[in-house]
Amino acid sequence: MIEFRNVTKKFSGTTVLKDISLKINKGEIVTLVGPSGCGKTTSLKMINRLIKPTSGSIFINGIDISKKDVIALRRNLGYVIQQTGLFPHMNVQENIEIISRLSNTNSEVLLHKTCELMELVGLEPEVFLKRYPSELSGGQQQRVALARAFSMDPDVILMDEPFSALDPITRLSLQDELI
Repeated sequence: MIEFRNVTKKFSGTTVLKDISLKINKGEIVTLVGPSGCGKTTSLKMINRLIKPTSGSIFINGIDISKKDVIALRRNLGYVIQQTGLFPHMNVQENIEIISRLSNTNSEVLLHKTCELMELVGLEPEVFLKRYPSELSGGQQQRVALARAFSMDPDVILMDEPFSALDPITRLSLQDELI
């Protein structure tokens, strides 16, 4: 499903990743572990083309991602970053539905799915649907970011410390749900 072939990444002459080759098969959950600055986030950002490898290639389903339209690629990847990445001027519903709206999904179907996703991540739609990120705790914002990542049922979900702002009970529940 995801394959790195001899991927290297350098920033200003400093090598962050050197000749990385790996394969991640469909259905596998892979965790990158290492100290700060070792290239974990850089690897994720290269998969969704926020960062370009210095050399080597990355493939998803056998297709070189450098050859794919970057917008189409990103719309088919779920991505949760450390700082949630929520749009502050959009409420919870708008944040979760943004990619689906770009795909012209029916509004009633969209609202139903959004409510299901909110319940999945432990947020009551009737309470949180119209709130803005500034009206949410850090853990609640992280849950909205997770719901948004799941909204298009992507084959690949990239997560960069997605559970770091969550309490232990919610973290375990969401980890179980993800699996």
